[in-house]
Amino acid sequence: MTQIDIEEFASAETETSTVEFNIVVTASDWTLELLASKFVSGDIIIPDYQRKFVWDIRRASTLIESFAIGLPVPQVFFYENSDGQLEVIDGQQRITSIAYFFEGYFGEPDAKGNRKVFRLRGLEQRKDLEGKSFEELDDRTKRKIKNASLRGVTVKQLSPEEEQPESVYHIFERLNTGGQPLNAQEIRNAVYRGKILNCLEDLNANKDWRSIYGKPMPDPKQRDIELILRLFALFENIDNYSPPMKDFLSREMAENREFSSERAARFVNAFHEACSIVVNEIEKPFRPRGLLNAATMEAVMLAVMENQSDKGLSAQGYKNLLEMDEFLELVTSNTTNIENVNARKAIAVKVLFEHE
Repeated sequence: MTQIDIEEFASAETETSTVEFNIVVTASDWTLELLASKFVSGDIIIPDYQRKFVWDIRRASTLIESFAIGLPVPQVFFYENSDGQLEVIDGQQRITSIAYFFEGYFGEPDAKGNRKVFRLRGLEQRKDLEGKSFEELDDRTKRKIKNASLRGVTVKQLSPEEEQPESVYHIFERLNTGGQPLNAQEIRNAVYRGKILNCLEDLNANKDWRSIYGKPMPDPKQRDIELILRLFALFENIDNYSPPMKDFLSREMAENREFSSERAARFVNAFHEACSIVVNEIEKPFRPRGLLNAATMEAVMLAVMENQSDKGLSAQGYKNLLEMDEFLELVTSNTTNIENVNARKAIAVKVLFEHE
C-alpha cells in the first residue's frame, strides 16, 4: 500500500478555541532527594502515554554533573491528577535520570533481569567523579547532589473535569514542550485514559480500515485513531457538534471513556460493516485529490454507517457524489464549520442512499 499524507489535519489542529482555564499553578523548588523519593513511591509518575526513556548514560551523567557544580537546569512541569499524583508533562528524562542515579542502576532490567550500574561517564568539569556511582561519591558531594534543587511547576484544575473536559487537553497542549511534543490525539490518550482507547485501537486494526487508511501498520502519530474517534463523535450525534473540532473530539472522548453506551456498541458494529462495504465497492476511497481527505471520509462513512438498512453503497453513487461541485467545496474549504459538517453528510446520504 502507498504511504500517504492526510489532508485537513493541519487546519483542524490550528482551530481557535474559546476555552477559559480554571486552574491554579504553583512553583516549588524540589530537592533531588525528595524528587527521587516521590518518583519511587509513585507520588510522581510518568504517564503511560509518554514516550520511553531515551537518554543514554552520558547525557544523564552530564545532568548529574550540572547539579554537582551548581549549574541551572530547566524546570519540569507536573499535572496534578484526580488521585493527587503528579503526572510529568515535561521533564521525564531529567526526573528519571535523577531517580536512576540515586537508585544506583541505569535503565530497566534486561531480558535476564540484569541492570547496569549507574556510573558517571563523559564528565567535563568534575573529572574526579568519573566512573563513580552515587554510593561511591564522597559525603560532601553526596549531600550537595541530594540537596540540589530543581524547580517544578504544578498545574491543577480547580473546576470539576466533567464540567470542562476540554480544558485539561489544552493544559497538556500548552505545557507539552519536550523535544518531541505530543500531537493532538496523543494528548487525548494521555488525558482521557479509559476503555475507549483500547476499543479505538481494536477498531484501528480492522484490515478493511487499514486498506481505507492506506497504511498496513498503525500511524505512530495516531492520526488513524483520531479519524475513528471523529467518526464515533459524530455517529448518531451530529446535531450536538460544535466547533472547534479538536475540542469536540476531546469532549466526546472524555464523556465516553468507558465506551459502554448503546451508541458505542452500535458504532462498533456499524464501523466494521461500513469498512467492509466501502472496500468492496470503492477503489481508493476518500481521495478526491489523491490524498485521504478526512471530511470526505467522515461524510461517506457516516452515511454508510447510519443507512445500512437502505439501498447499498455503489461505486457509481460515490462517483456521482465526487462530481458534485457543492460537495467538493464542502470537503475542501472550512471543513470543520458546523454548517459544512451537516451539509456534506446530508448530501452524501441523499446521493448515496436516496437516489432512484
